[in-house]
Amino acid sequence: MKQRIITAIVALAVFVPIVMIGGMPFTALMYLLATIGVVELLNMKKIKPLSFPSIISFLLTWVFLLPNSSDVAFQMVSEHKVEVALFATLLLLMYTVVVKNVFTFDGVGFLLLTTIYVGLGFHYFIEVRAEHGLTYLFFAFLLIWATDSGAYFIGRAMGKRKLWPEISPNKTIEGFVGGVVCALVVAVIFKVTSGIEQSMGAVLLIGIIISLFGQMGDLVQSAFKRHYGVKDSGKLLPGHGGILDRFDSLLFIMPILAFLLSL
Repeated sequence: MKQRIITAIVALAVFVPIVMIGGMPFTALMYLLATIGVVELLNMKKIKPLSFPSIISFLLTWVFLLPNSSDVAFQMVSEHKVEVALFATLLLLMYTVVVKNVFTFDGVGFLLLTTIYVGLGFHYFIEVRAEHGLTYLFFAFLLIWATDSGAYFIGRAMGKRKLWPEISPNKTIEGFVGGVVCALVVAVIFKVTSGIEQSMGAVLLIGIIISLFGQMGDLVQSAFKRHYGVKDSGKLLPGHGGILDRFDSLLFIMPILAFLLSL
């Protein structure tokens, strides 16, 4: 527990100021976190990070990360992400032929899903920060924090029925519901104190959706780790695991939040 607390304090001391500054420092941080996240998934799959398929996955991830309002030098690439992804797919498929299926079609699918999941997930951190401001980014963080805390403490206190024991044996239905309830409480407090423009009904709806998908993101990460036989996605954060262990819920909810805020 002591190690977890120390790591959390150090990480927040680095992360929060950069989030508040925004702009290029924040974008650079998202590129760094996304790159580490891709490495963690490559290690789970036992794909060497410096192999040809891995390099393609890094490049595609960086393309996905490009902000919608990129500088002129990157604007063309940013506007043609689908075509770039298709070209990367073709390169990876051709590589399966060159190496005579040492690297297979399954590996291609794994890398493409990795780049979409991590690259676009962190891309929407950048977009929410740039298009909707710091307030909504912290709103997302608080909703996930409330969901995780509520699910943990209510699950510990009242949990009896297992939610999905094959994936995450410690999670309970009571904890899952408790996480949603705590997120709603935080959403109401945030609406009252921050003065965000959405109506109370819209804020409650966003709170429910974010909490539900955030918990599913956590379960998906648990499924990854169980499938590949690892305890944590990485070891970068002592006591917490890897980047994907800490950002699993946020990677799920950021694209959804950006969509909801655009309605």
